[in-house]
Amino acid sequence: MFDMPRKARIDAPGALQHIIVRGINRRRIFFDDADRDDFLDRLRGILVESKTSCFAWAFMTNHLHLLLRTGAAPIATVMRRLLTGYAVCFNRRHRRHGHLFQNRYKSILCQENLYLLELVRYIHLNPLRAGIVEKLKGLNTYPYCGHYALMGKTEPGFQDVDYILNLFGGRIPEARRLYLEFVKKGVAAGRRPDLTGGGLVRSAGGWSALRAMRNGESRMKGDERILGQGDFVETVLKAAQENLDRKYSIRALGYDFDSLVDRVLGLFGLTFNELLTGGKQRRMVQARSVLCYWGTRELGLSAVSISKKLNIASSTASESAMRGQQIVEEHGWKLLGEDKSKYSRNVPHGPAISNIDERSISESIPPRSSGECNTQRGTLTDADKPRC
Repeated sequence: MFDMPRKARIDAPGALQHIIVRGINRRRIFFDDADRDDFLDRLRGILVESKTSCFAWAFMTNHLHLLLRTGAAPIATVMRRLLTGYAVCFNRRHRRHGHLFQNRYKSILCQENLYLLELVRYIHLNPLRAGIVEKLKGLNTYPYCGHYALMGKTEPGFQDVDYILNLFGGRIPEARRLYLEFVKKGVAAGRRPDLTGGGLVRSAGGWSALRAMRNGESRMKGDERILGQGDFVETVLKAAQENLDRKYSIRALGYDFDSLVDRVLGLFGLTFNELLTGGKQRRMVQARSVLCYWGTRELGLSAVSISKKLNIASSTASESAMRGQQIVEEHGWKLLGEDKSKYSRNVPHGPAISNIDERSISESIPPRSSGECNTQRGTLTDADKPRC
């Protein structure tokens, strides 16, 4: 039998993502508190830098959970930096070689209004269910779980504690009491396999019902990647497919990186040499930012590949893409569309583009070498490099 191709991730600015990272062959990814502290420091720095919100997290022995909302950088970029840097340091510290993490991490796009609090509770109860702590009181003092911060025991610097507590009440002490009662009720509920995706299948009443709805045509793209009601799942899949079709259309029109460069040069009235000089003039910085944004979002290029073409660091390309999105939205620019800005030139036009990010992961699996993890390929910034 042949293995089915891996499904591309689904991401979008503002999307709620449940991330699950497991050790290869269910092996440990944390041996001691030094490992946990290293991962925690990296998580804090990268989430703050990328403006990625975190609502829940828990470190186990052979896996971890994160509940994130996509910010200025795609979740894939955030996780690539986080896991690669940690794996390199872990391998050096423990004198081991090879992959640390199992295949790809799992990311589930979730319907926030229905599942945010359920996921916060589910994730924070993991150390209790796994026996890392014995009772709920022990969970209150376990420092490697977001529950610890919600109970006011620490300020991790990256977890959006206020956002979650505000959902339980206006005053912090009362909100904490209600949150704790909510968590206690979850202890009796046991494990929750329904919180690991499959919203489309569940809402339709099972596989057979959904197949009947499709007249026998099975197209279950969202069963493992999305948690939500059927209409939410269908909307997400439609947007993702439209974006995928859009990228094929752009490429079918002959658009490649060189075409993209010509488009940006026309918008800003620059020459190619000026674009590559790395100058700090406002127009040059904006041009590179728009180029990075359209290259990653529209053509599906990685920040690493763009950074090599522009002779800049991959982290700079990622940051430039964030600025580029703001510039494009401010001026009403579209790669293939009618521009509203006074800076526009006569260039090819077309419809607008969705922000759903469904890049294939196949081009981003790193080579097998000592100290590397099997996450997206990319260079490490100073903040990501080993500190062991």
